[in-house]
Amino acid sequence: MEYAILAGGPPAHLPNLHDELFRNVRWIGCDRGTITLLENSLKPYKAFGDFDSVNKDERALLEAQGTELVLYPSEKDETDLEIALDWVLTEKPDRCWILGATGGRLDHGLANIQLLLKGIGIKTEILLIDQQNIVTLLPPGVYDILKAQNYPYVSFIAFTPKTEGITLEGFKYPLDNHDLRWGSTLCISNELQAEKGRLAFKEGLLLCIRSRDL
Repeated sequence: MEYAILAGGPPAHLPNLHDELFRNVRWIGCDRGTITLLENSLKPYKAFGDFDSVNKDERALLEAQGTELVLYPSEKDETDLEIALDWVLTEKPDRCWILGATGGRLDHGLANIQLLLKGIGIKTEILLIDQQNIVTLLPPGVYDILKAQNYPYVSFIAFTPKTEGITLEGFKYPLDNHDLRWGSTLCISNELQAEKGRLAFKEGLLLCIRSRDL
């Protein structure tokens, strides 16, 4: 089972909600993202939030559609997105996509990237996706990185102060047992030379970002 959470970020940054990537997901709405789902003829399985960005007519539309609303006060310790993600993770899905979480306020965007930490040490793969990027957070290990025509650039950014022992094979810019630290742009805008490359590293956490230009 896969879930996709749609937050209330700018619609211009959203990927195609009817993409094959989301063919078998259960959609979860976050606040105004719930309205965006309905506008795209997608029925939310559940919706979370204070719904302070939804007007009376839109709230009536949600209720008329029979959407299950999990209501929270506007003054709380977590964002609507974190609350929704925590609930999804109790369902133990294979994968959870997060959409509508980038492209607006920088504080929200940075916090949403940090939410990827919730995927470390569990079996659910969490991916943040927008119109140009797919982002995931990786623990130490060995990974096959497949070429994707829609996202030709592959970047790696240290999520911990130092990520140790990075090896890249099959990439335009290979590495052999290299350490990557905060503040370094060494691993930005790499590209795969073959249909599949290999990433391995020994310590730390690493953001993997698949990107494309518009």
